[in-house]
Amino acid sequence: MRSVDLTATIIDGKGIAVEMKRQTAELVEQFRADGHHVRLDAVMVGDPSAGAIYARSQSAHCASVGIDYRLHTLPPDVTEKDIRDTINGLNRDPAVTGILLNLPLPDHIDTPAVQYAIDPYKDVEGVNPGNIGLLFYDNPIIAPCTALAVMEMLRSADCDPRGLDAVVVGQGAIAGRPITLFLQHELATVTACHIETRDLVRHTREADLLVVAVGKAHLIGAEHVKPGAVVIDVGINRIPDPTAIGKSHRTVGDVRFDEVREIASAITPVPGGVGPVTVAMLLRSAVEAARSQREPRRVSG
Repeated sequence: MRSVDLTATIIDGKGIAVEMKRQTAELVEQFRADGHHVRLDAVMVGDPSAGAIYARSQSAHCASVGIDYRLHTLPPDVTEKDIRDTINGLNRDPAVTGILLNLPLPDHIDTPAVQYAIDPYKDVEGVNPGNIGLLFYDNPIIAPCTALAVMEMLRSADCDPRGLDAVVVGQGAIAGRPITLFLQHELATVTACHIETRDLVRHTREADLLVVAVGKAHLIGAEHVKPGAVVIDVGINRIPDPTAIGKSHRTVGDVRFDEVREIASAITPVPGGVGPVTVAMLLRSAVEAARSQREPRRVSG
């Protein structure tokens, strides 16, 4: 660890994402040269105008690396069966190499049940239980993108989890729990904290590596952090910002960045940290999905 009297190194998610996308574009080009293609089909449920900006962003990211992007929009009153039928059609279509289900879904839809309908070989977000289950054995077809992004950032920061005391605050299915498993596979000693954890500070103050994935703005302050620790902030929260010109809200993480950076050895910012790397990882996973479909299957879809 560095001397703790210095301000933390900022782990530049934007820079990492740029390099990842460059590498992904090369993989897509090579894939095409070999006579194959990469196509990502997104399913969006609800008001098309509300999701239009998000869909344009997805399309632009895919285009930047040469991935073909298609959007399937369903009305807000759609039935769960209709969504599953749409996904099953994409599962069967050999031209579709990746499937992305945009969230949130309407309240009347069982989101996990619909996610589970996605073919695990086309599941670019790694949310199918086949992929989650294989992650337990450190052998997923495709792992959750956010967890993969966290591990990529640790590698970029030259932070080897082996032997470290790590604490993961938040145990959600697509971030906290997969991150906990990844760190265990890397031979860190991991403490999993959650909403029922008593005396959170007592646990986090012992962490050489602290990962926070709760979705609660500014939950973690300097009092929670061991001097010299590496801090990864997965949280993305929108809070009121009456001082901002032209904007009523701003994006912040789960960590009080300005105070924690004074005692950590390295820290991710929000925005500009885990978020851009997660997007870049999704694109890499889309290529991995296309590649995996050209090999013998390990599990049924």
